[in-house]
Amino acid sequence: MPRRRIGFWYRFAAVIAKPPLVLLLKRDWRGMENIPAEGGFITVVNHISHVDPLVYAHYQYNTGRLPRFLAKSGLFKKGFVGAVMRGTGQIPVYRESTDALSAFRGAIDAVERGECVAFYPEGTLTRDPDVWPMTGKTGAARVALRTKCPVVPVAQWGANEVLAPYGKKPSLFPRKTVRVTAGPPVDLSRFYDKEMTPELLKECTDVIMDAITRELEQIRGEKAPEVRYDPREVRIEQRRRAARQAAEQAGSTASGEGNGR
Repeated sequence: MPRRRIGFWYRFAAVIAKPPLVLLLKRDWRGMENIPAEGGFITVVNHISHVDPLVYAHYQYNTGRLPRFLAKSGLFKKGFVGAVMRGTGQIPVYRESTDALSAFRGAIDAVERGECVAFYPEGTLTRDPDVWPMTGKTGAARVALRTKCPVVPVAQWGANEVLAPYGKKPSLFPRKTVRVTAGPPVDLSRFYDKEMTPELLKECTDVIMDAITRELEQIRGEKAPEVRYDPREVRIEQRRRAARQAAEQAGSTASGEGNGR
């Protein structure tokens, strides 16, 4: 296991967070052998609960490779929170950047320094009704193709039983088992040295999400849906449905007014 450069703030966070995690949760951790012992790499993780970043961070911490999370750049300027973010080496994302790749320059620099950078490629908690991974955003693919670093898919399950996605009331007892597994690095070599078109980035991201989903299928012992939940498509369909209903209602109102004359 590689020697870790932890530093005060990361050690402080670990001292605060680890004891309650150990006390309150049972652990089933697998695939640590797939975490690179040295060099920069990316982990891509499914997002099922507001609790799961702590669960994943605990798992990753115990592999000997500290995770560096991405966060909005504004958080790094806010008092104590900013101090902790900077002190633990978390990575700002510059969403105001006009260049999509520049938004992730901190992640690229961290990978090139030999760090582990953790991505939640869905960008938010999953909205899939059965808590499967949704369609992903292209940030992880951009960094992976730029650096050609290993991309390790990580799936987790159980944190959603502690706190449901978008839930507010945790369920701590009886103790829940949190399951985390890392799969072998995703082979993205066929995408290297090509222009980063929207089509290529989407295809690369789909490959990444497929790898995460396969690991989660192993944990859950069941197959994911054939079609991945796409919140954008759902919003479009909801707007279409609302427009049809409004048109039908307007037509019904007009017909009623015509019959009344």
